[in-house]
Amino acid sequence: MHTPLNTPESPRGTPTVSEALSRPPATGIGHRRWLICGLLFFATTVNYMDRQVIALLKPTLQIQFGWTENGYGNIVFAFTCAYAIGLLFMGKLIDRLGTRKGFSIAVFAWSLAAMAHAAAGSVIQFAVARFSLGLGESGSFPAAVKAVAEWFPKRERAMATGLFNSGSNIGAIVTPLVVPWITYRFGWRMAFIATGSIGFIWILCWLWLYRRPEEERRVSTAELAYIQSDLPDSGAAAKATIPWGTLLTHRQAWAVAAGKFFTDPIWWVYLFWMPDFLSRNLGLSLMGMRLPLFVIYTGASVGSIGGGWLSSSLLKRGWTVNTSRKTALLVCALAVTPIMIAARTTDAWLAVLLIAIAAGAHQGWSANIYTLASDMFPRNAVASVVGFATMAGAISGMFVAKAVGYILQRTGSYVPVFVMAGLAYLVAFGFVQMLAPRLKPAQV
Repeated sequence: MHTPLNTPESPRGTPTVSEALSRPPATGIGHRRWLICGLLFFATTVNYMDRQVIALLKPTLQIQFGWTENGYGNIVFAFTCAYAIGLLFMGKLIDRLGTRKGFSIAVFAWSLAAMAHAAAGSVIQFAVARFSLGLGESGSFPAAVKAVAEWFPKRERAMATGLFNSGSNIGAIVTPLVVPWITYRFGWRMAFIATGSIGFIWILCWLWLYRRPEEERRVSTAELAYIQSDLPDSGAAAKATIPWGTLLTHRQAWAVAAGKFFTDPIWWVYLFWMPDFLSRNLGLSLMGMRLPLFVIYTGASVGSIGGGWLSSSLLKRGWTVNTSRKTALLVCALAVTPIMIAARTTDAWLAVLLIAIAAGAHQGWSANIYTLASDMFPRNAVASVVGFATMAGAISGMFVAKAVGYILQRTGSYVPVFVMAGLAYLVAFGFVQMLAPRLKPAQV
């Protein structure tokens, strides 16, 4: 039998006899949780499509509006600044409203902002549009990780996180295929409108299909018991979200934040500057960079799933949570280091391959860092912890965006940028180990 369902997040309480009889028979575990993972994958894909359009159009818009490298850096800075500000309250808001409502609001806000880029005509106007986009998108990962915590037991969370997180790479693959065609056929403004409108389709699917597992009658009794097979949150931990003041007293929260602080800006460098690198260093046009970007983000997608699979597989083999997660993190941190020579090589495809490996390692790292939050905190606090940690990464990203713009303006070289990328993950791993040496659950 599964545990009682009388938690505060489950207002329906323990199922009635009729509700229990309405569930599918317990003839198998079932796969409803993977449908939810598919919805999260869809949301992440849309998120990164909206986020990456401006990077692809940078060479075009730079010519049309006369942007400098610093000007583009300021546009990226506006996005990361808003992302950080949004995370101050988005995680708490999602914990308060619930995943279903909170995620819907976030996607609605960022989809409107994405379409608003079509009305921009200057650096300031683009910066305002990016600021609005950052506020909306700040709710995406706190909500997605919270949904995974609600629908998956610990042994599957890293794998589920890796799968939905691979949507960022699919979005980054699809966007270079779609945006150039739309731009050449209908103009760059339509590229923002077309990609931004997809979010409204996702909202309809989400509201139709998403409920908490104990509220979803299409979940079999066996699958519900499997989802709740971990020790349930109890006592004060299950009754309320964690206030910010309390959250900051836990080393576990700072461990997740450190893992994001040092590494999130590196991913944004790939996302916002990679088309520029391909254009500047390899001389590729907007259409010509489609295959290299496909290779890079395919590598990232493989890494996201592989990183999540690695720690989940080790857990199923009897390894501890601490050893499984840390092993996966260290493997990913080491795999990034070869990128330091990518900007020095004269072989274009070697550079693309090294970047693809580094992007995959980042996504594998990211899948496990997100999972640490649900490993060490109760479900009702997961979105808040992820929001705090992602805010730390966004704050770091603001300064890195300015630094990259300054470096490129002064030197025109990506060598310092890639050296920073190669070392960041080992530094982050050291902080995670120092702050959470055994990944003990926080005593909330």
